[in-house]
Amino acid sequence: MNYFERIAAGWSRFLAWLARRLPNEQQRLLAFTIIAGGLCGLAAVAFHLTIAWLESLLIEPANHAPGHTWIFWTLITPAIGGLVVGLGLTFWAPAAAGSGIPQVKVAFAQRYGLITFRETIGKFVLCAFQIGSGASLGLEGPTVQICAGVSSLLARAARLSPQYRRRMTSIGMAAGIAAAFNAPIASITFTLEELIGNLDQTMLSGAIVAAALAAVVEHTILGSNPVFHVPKQYELANASSLVWYALLGVLAAVVSVAFTDSLLWLRAQFKQLTKIPRWVHPAIGGLATGALAVVGLEFFHLNGIAGDPYKTLTMALTGALPLSLMVAFCVLKLAATVCSYSSGGSGGIFAPSLFMGGMLGGAVGYIDVTVFHHSQDAIGAFAVVGMGAVFAGIVRAPMTSILIVFEMTGGYGLVLPLMIANISAFALARYWRSVPVYEALLEQDGIHLPQGTKPLDPPGDAPLPEHELPIGPNEDATA
Repeated sequence: MNYFERIAAGWSRFLAWLARRLPNEQQRLLAFTIIAGGLCGLAAVAFHLTIAWLESLLIEPANHAPGHTWIFWTLITPAIGGLVVGLGLTFWAPAAAGSGIPQVKVAFAQRYGLITFRETIGKFVLCAFQIGSGASLGLEGPTVQICAGVSSLLARAARLSPQYRRRMTSIGMAAGIAAAFNAPIASITFTLEELIGNLDQTMLSGAIVAAALAAVVEHTILGSNPVFHVPKQYELANASSLVWYALLGVLAAVVSVAFTDSLLWLRAQFKQLTKIPRWVHPAIGGLATGALAVVGLEFFHLNGIAGDPYKTLTMALTGALPLSLMVAFCVLKLAATVCSYSSGGSGGIFAPSLFMGGMLGGAVGYIDVTVFHHSQDAIGAFAVVGMGAVFAGIVRAPMTSILIVFEMTGGYGLVLPLMIANISAFALARYWRSVPVYEALLEQDGIHLPQGTKPLDPPGDAPLPEHELPIGPNEDATA
């Protein structure tokens, strides 16, 4: 008996033992919710560490190559990464393309929570390689898809019914957001706003348990510090600054709609580019991203366009960046993310939206300092608020956009500015573009999800399609 056969046999014995002690399906759901929370936390940590390791091998050496060779390597490294990922997406795991959030929404609404093993592993491997090679994409959305895949595999292995397998999808989403952002509270609101759509107490209780466990695992391995290390707790020092926070909300809506429209337009152009093989498209986007990163490095001697954006964003949150750099990097990041995503890559838009928001907010903070002669701390405070405002305008999750900034920065002194800027950005972006980005992406692919209603559960006596039947430990999990 080889290694994998021993694992399968052990899993079969575990399931038999669990079935004897937990004959009720609701009891099994609770048990596997706890298991899913822990495993999702481990999967998220492994994914993040893999990306950090690949960045240290690929894009970081390219950016710091000697002489003028850094220009060539910064250009070519994201292109090579895009080429490899394009091949993988075309011939191995097509479902691993995109950010991950739309795919989870489709699984929840139309496939009873089914996310396959190949889709989960493909997302892990291909997305890690693309981000590690310098794509201007985020790891948070893919973490959600990976964790939802883990919970889906557990639900199928436990032979849960379709209704309970769908609930396990929400559990995976909450655990993924909690581990990705180190923000368990925001993960609950995001799952409610983006996936469940209403206050389903059963789903909500499971999401809370899984998010808490995933956050505990992430804290234990990576530490309990907030994602961003802000030197001091910002607060609203001058009521007169509220006028500029309101302006920030308006500008955040403009940036959000410009980003969404540009992304959808360029994505449509790539879909029509049939003369070039589809697996080459991500390489084209990678080359464009590398060119934009070269511009940032050449003129401002700072990265953040290709590679880890959080180091540069942390500098913005401390007010340490000049005005010209913040304006330029907001535009460069928008263009680079549009190129990386629209060309068919694998990665999310959470981190880029926070980056653009931080740069936009810091730029508006300079207006406050110049006009009203307020403290230089206002620049960092505006950058913090800007992160949430652009996030709210793009992702359309207003409650999450406020809570996620609190948990990522560890500060609660900007409640009123955050509410003004975030709700303004959300309302204006929704007015100018009624369809949110994830729904627009799905509609571009011919998929229309029901709005404002929970998915219909299958009749109790209705057979499921063969590829969606619950699987046991000895059945194929790669379909």
